[in-house]
Amino acid sequence: MSKIKIAIVGVGNCFSSLYQGLEYYKNSDEDNIPGVMWANIGGYRPSDIEVVAAYDVDVRKVGKPVGEAIFQLPNCARVFQAKVPKGPTVQMGHVLDGLSTYMQEQPKELGFRLSKAKPVDIVKSLEESKADIIINYLPVGSQQATEFYAQAAIDAGVAFLNCIPVFIASNPKWEQKFIDAKLPIIGDDMRSQLGASVLSQVLQELAFDRGLDVDFHQQLNIGGNTDFNNMMVQSRLASKKKSKENVIRAQNDIRGIPVKEHSLFAGPSTYLPYLKDNKVAYFNLRLRGFGNAPIDIDVKLSVQDSENSAGVVIDAIRYLKVAKELGVVGALRGPSAWTQKTPPQQMMYADAKKECEALANRKLTNSVKNIT
Repeated sequence: MSKIKIAIVGVGNCFSSLYQGLEYYKNSDEDNIPGVMWANIGGYRPSDIEVVAAYDVDVRKVGKPVGEAIFQLPNCARVFQAKVPKGPTVQMGHVLDGLSTYMQEQPKELGFRLSKAKPVDIVKSLEESKADIIINYLPVGSQQATEFYAQAAIDAGVAFLNCIPVFIASNPKWEQKFIDAKLPIIGDDMRSQLGASVLSQVLQELAFDRGLDVDFHQQLNIGGNTDFNNMMVQSRLASKKKSKENVIRAQNDIRGIPVKEHSLFAGPSTYLPYLKDNKVAYFNLRLRGFGNAPIDIDVKLSVQDSENSAGVVIDAIRYLKVAKELGVVGALRGPSAWTQKTPPQQMMYADAKKECEALANRKLTNSVKNIT
């Protein structure tokens, strides 16, 4: 099999964990790899992924090889693989709305510092790198910047993996652009491998499948990385809250169960620098069962946020590569529902998994909308 060549927008904590993971798992040849959901997707293993280009705007990262840049401030992801390849040099990206004034005013170990380097021609860079896929790791709230890179992917003939809550794959107008360009896309807003969103989903599904009425579903998230710090700016937070609530709301919509007013809340709650890349989520579900008997559920989840993300991205990359080889274009329904909070089509957990299993075996299902 050929290598899957990827380009990265945003050399932050999520990419740090992904890049470390590519080295950590490079010699894993088991049928079941501990820590990885799928060892083999369409003939591709984690070791088949290669980083060929990276873009950032922070002075501490631009101009450095990615193997050094991932360990620069303000990154605080856990170091589990200190020895990594140098990789390509981080190039200066385009700022647009990707960098808030707030993050530039934060202490240097917690915020961003803008490089004075000249932005590169992204389309030309992607073409020269021969990237198959570009991954969007921009800060939450980067609407203009995400659209800029999505268009660059189309112009360069590169598939797009949108890991943030700017709605591209789930926007019919943007999806049509990828269909016209004969390119696949997965989005929007990456779920974690075992994070707050997937846990909320399965708890909501469990309640409904067991015949319970859900009066209230709360999910509060606290963390200490730059993602949580960036989301202290309320104007950048709206799409994130909507995306996280979509996961819960979708389970009502699929079953035709109305969502009661004020019955759900999911979103970032506050930023605690002490936690660094540790995210802590608190869940409270208030249910009613047989005879209207009350049932309360309280759960606490503590995870390493960026590694949790990388565990899903490493699969999404391979789904895109296989789809591209099969001639599937536009938003991938099953893989998007499995890996993203706001896919173009919400599915139940088991249905999304079944769709991914089919693609992993290079089979097409009824959810595949467009084939070239």
